[in-house]
Amino acid sequence: MVEVEAIRQRFECLLPTLDERMRRLVAAAESLAIGYGGVSRVSRATGISRRAIARGIAELRHAPGSPGGGSRAIRKPGGGRKRTVDQDATLLRDLEALIEPLSRGDPESPLRWTCKSLRKLARELGHQGHRVSHRLVAALLHQLGYSLQANAKTREGGTHPDRNAQFEHIHDQIQAFLGQGQPVISVDTKKKELVGDFKNGGRELRPKGNPEPVRVHDFVIPALGRATPYGVYDVGKNRGWVSVGTDHDTASFAVESIRRWWRSMGKAAYRQAQRLLITADSGGSNGARVRLWKLELQHLADETGLEISVCHLPPGTSKWNKIEHRLFSFISQNWRGKPLVSHEVIVNLIAPTTTRTGLKVRAKLDPNAYPSGVKVSAKQVAAIQLSPDAFHGEWNYTIHPHHPEPDTLIS
Repeated sequence: MVEVEAIRQRFECLLPTLDERMRRLVAAAESLAIGYGGVSRVSRATGISRRAIARGIAELRHAPGSPGGGSRAIRKPGGGRKRTVDQDATLLRDLEALIEPLSRGDPESPLRWTCKSLRKLARELGHQGHRVSHRLVAALLHQLGYSLQANAKTREGGTHPDRNAQFEHIHDQIQAFLGQGQPVISVDTKKKELVGDFKNGGRELRPKGNPEPVRVHDFVIPALGRATPYGVYDVGKNRGWVSVGTDHDTASFAVESIRRWWRSMGKAAYRQAQRLLITADSGGSNGARVRLWKLELQHLADETGLEISVCHLPPGTSKWNKIEHRLFSFISQNWRGKPLVSHEVIVNLIAPTTTRTGLKVRAKLDPNAYPSGVKVSAKQVAAIQLSPDAFHGEWNYTIHPHHPEPDTLIS
């Protein structure tokens, strides 16, 4: 699109000084300079027909007056065939009615013609009595400012009035913990993946004409099921841990993943740790309203002797979680184009993930069962040593261990 716009600007600068023949010769020269596809691009940019540009190319390639050479005839101003839109006054209006049926056409129409092909649009216009080709439809759509576009994820849903204040609170908490040498982790569940020879997005280098064969349909293979990667990202050390689960994504699985991170990586990195800060989404297995999440964190606090503080991101902002763009995005890049044929393959593809900023990742399979639907009684909830913060205690709270003495720490 940038190249087409540059051609249009150059042509408009020269247009006042060009007669008809020079216009087609300039357009032809631009087309030859571009190479393959040049005629179409120049035609879209200048409005000169492909036939006229082809004629100009012939004139440039042959000496004037030689056999097959182009004519030097120049039309008088206003001469030549009139443009279709000048002859057909309702063409543009009818085309816009097709591509915007909810605003300019029939409000009862169930179709959105913006997703139809150029040929289908041309055919429908033909049924309405217009003489138009798919190439002309393309030119007219460009003139009207339309183009093929994908959906853009920009709507975040409802915005909480204290959203920005919560982000500032999380930032202050992170800075305070890191300043005192205490661990800060960001946690979340990565998208569940089908296990088996299924297509995985992206491409990888392979011998030409020899793509990796995968299944046509993405149906779960009962013997393999799905993989549930739960990640723990150490904000201060730029380290990641991923537990690849084979069962349900529950709060028990989430906290067990944090426990495994602490035993395998965290405890050695933070030998003097007394507190732990966890930033997490407001929903899912680590949601702010999930009773089992808080009960399991209480068990973890009792085992480790750590005071565990939790800050939940405001609703509708899960993509702002650090683990999404510091860990999960690089894992997706690392395994793109590779079928995830087994849980072991998934673990082996996650573990080598690195970045230029020094990210290192460890991954391990968690084959344990985590049944869903576990009920937490009011008595169990009352036993949780939870202290809500003054600011949005439903999002920010600290769970204290029942027995904080050092001899209770796990080895």
